[in-house]
Amino acid sequence: MKEYILKTKKDGSSITVRDVQLVLLEMLKDIDSLCKKHNIKYWLTGGSALGAVRHKGFIPWDDDADIGMLREDYEKFQKVVQELGDDYITQCFETHKEYNVLVPPMKVRKKGTFCVEYNALLKNKCKDSDGLFIDIFILDHVSEHKVKDFIWRVRNGILMVLITIFENLHINPLLLKRRFVRNAKKYGEINKNSPLIGYDLTWTFNSFFHPVVYSMESVFPIQYLEFEDTMLPVPKRPKDMLDVEVSVQHMSYPPLKDQVPKHIKDIELHV
Repeated sequence: MKEYILKTKKDGSSITVRDVQLVLLEMLKDIDSLCKKHNIKYWLTGGSALGAVRHKGFIPWDDDADIGMLREDYEKFQKVVQELGDDYITQCFETHKEYNVLVPPMKVRKKGTFCVEYNALLKNKCKDSDGLFIDIFILDHVSEHKVKDFIWRVRNGILMVLITIFENLHINPLLLKRRFVRNAKKYGEINKNSPLIGYDLTWTFNSFFHPVVYSMESVFPIQYLEFEDTMLPVPKRPKDMLDVEVSVQHMSYPPLKDQVPKHIKDIELHV
């Protein structure tokens, strides 16, 4: 298997994507145990789900991990996440007012590690940890009417632009952040009877012109697939999700030039 080196240290040793994946795997196992204990439903999303389906584990060059859950499960998760123990710290807007709401709603970080992401627009503003993390995404019910859905996405899309400007001017736009979060929650409540779920208002960078939407029926009941040396949850029909989150050709490997880690700029696993 090819070795993807993320960092070469002064002593000649290196940190590879596989080193990072092994830490992320232990984090995923801990989160899975906590969710099972409290009957919190979640599933792997994005590249993590694609890894489960296509590779029975991580995509060899993937250097992050993502999970999603419905808002009601996210709110349950918030209440019990501290049970993960002293090895972890969680960051979200509800607990850290400096948290940038434009990144996934919560990051679960591993203490004793350090990482810097490539994305320069969304730097970590929380001072308590820059540790390696797992992104937690909220999926809300969304309208079946594309025009109504687009109008709501435009609302938060405008807020996204304003928040980004203020954040990069080192101003914490609390009122705009509260509106952004409130809009997403309200939109989900308005559409609570819709059979569709998505990231529409909580992950506007990806969904502004290409909404990530799929059916509840394609997700539940969740199934567990082989993932490295364990089993982790994915939707009942992962293809429905992966078609919109990744590509309709998601089972085909990308060109060699794209088979590279994309998220981590700097990394330490023992600090």
